[in-house]
Amino acid sequence: METGTPLSAGTLYDKVWTLHQVAELPGGSTQLFIGLHLIHEVTSPQAFAALRDLGLGVRHPERTVATVDHIVPTTSQARPFADPLAEEMLATLERNCSDYGITLHGLGSGRQGIVHVIAPELGLTQPGMTVACGDSHTSTHGAFGAIAFGIGTSQVRDVLASQSLAMGKLKVRRVWVDGAMQNGVYAKDLVLHIIRSLGVKGGVGYAYEFAGPAIAALSMEERMTLCNMAIEGGARCGYVNPDATTFAYLQGRPCAPSGEAWERAVAWWSSLASGPDAVFDDEVRFDAAAIAPTVTWGITPGQGIGVDEAVPTLEQTEPDERPLAQEAYRYMDLTPGAPIAGLPVDVCFIGSCTNGRLSDLQAAAAVAKGRHVAPGIKAFVVPGSEQVAAAAEAEGLDRVFREAGFEWREPGCSMCLAMNPDRLEGRQISASSSNRNFKGRQGSASGRTLLMSPAMVAAAAISGRVSDVRTLLDAAGATAPDRAPVPAAAG
Repeated sequence: METGTPLSAGTLYDKVWTLHQVAELPGGSTQLFIGLHLIHEVTSPQAFAALRDLGLGVRHPERTVATVDHIVPTTSQARPFADPLAEEMLATLERNCSDYGITLHGLGSGRQGIVHVIAPELGLTQPGMTVACGDSHTSTHGAFGAIAFGIGTSQVRDVLASQSLAMGKLKVRRVWVDGAMQNGVYAKDLVLHIIRSLGVKGGVGYAYEFAGPAIAALSMEERMTLCNMAIEGGARCGYVNPDATTFAYLQGRPCAPSGEAWERAVAWWSSLASGPDAVFDDEVRFDAAAIAPTVTWGITPGQGIGVDEAVPTLEQTEPDERPLAQEAYRYMDLTPGAPIAGLPVDVCFIGSCTNGRLSDLQAAAAVAKGRHVAPGIKAFVVPGSEQVAAAAEAEGLDRVFREAGFEWREPGCSMCLAMNPDRLEGRQISASSSNRNFKGRQGSASGRTLLMSPAMVAAAAISGRVSDVRTLLDAAGATAPDRAPVPAAAG
């Protein structure tokens, strides 16, 4: 999709881009320095093999950090893995990191987990950085005022070899959100609503700057959820300007600056925020108070509706979207005009790089506490990292979930993309806190996925069907967890 020449100026994106420019390349692209390169076991083996074939080393191994997440089982992580391919992939990552002097946060290290969970919790992700990873949802790190994007395997090779990438500059769209979200509405609902409104291709050629009173009120973990799914709206990256919430989260993290360096860092980070005179290529506005808990009904993250709405009819769909809507009706076996609330589910999954952090588990536990999973429903919780698991267990969240009939698993990507034993079977319907509802995404070629917030997944598990979490929260006299900054993790 052609979007024209970027005209933005004075935005955080423009400032960070300029600071990381190495050279202007023929054809108009830029050689961009990458401040932090994150790798995992799936997209790195071919890149390392290419380095060996070319006789190249890793240019800045201290700027590359590895973990294992996609293929790890969540029931037993004893080595060797039962899946020989998964074992081979992990062994290959271990060998490559050892050969090239790259830090690997492996199983049992206390720091292993989903790559987009561990980098923030360790303080590796910081404002003003450029961050790249061979994973679509690298946009997560933009929550810190970084410019972060997913790359392919050949680009993983390029960053390893040169610590830079050839890229074209994006336009910048400000996504301004006024008001405050109602009880039972979370960042996941907000971003699904934005994608529903702008479309899955609406952000092509853009970086999204999320701003406004509702964004400022979000915790860091909610901001990560928001930026994580910017890619699902077509944007190459999404970010939030760094502020006091950002700094409170980072302070004391293992890899964050400390002492006098901390004060200098905060001053510099603050200067990067988009100024009052910043020029954007486009701006859209939303009212947070008007957003309801949101559920996808179709086969893209853009096919979402409020839990109190009905599946749209063909006449309610834009003409150019009708073929996809008809395909979604058939695949999902849904009736146009039928309410989404009450739709039976089979599997309920809480986890992923989108919603596998401590506050996500707290929100789901608030719904599950004192209740029980409906008969016949498989429900399980997968912490996003070993640190998240430890913190949740220290609060007793694992007990809350177990007593409610949920399984408590080991950290990993799990059923988000099913490159591990956690998979749907046949035509099962999943209520999932993950990020994609594509055909076959969760491991079964005919399995069906409904995306929603962790609290909504918990509500679906309790009732056995899509349910409005606000009703359960009201019945218990509960409120959504406070949106104050999450305290710094130890060690």
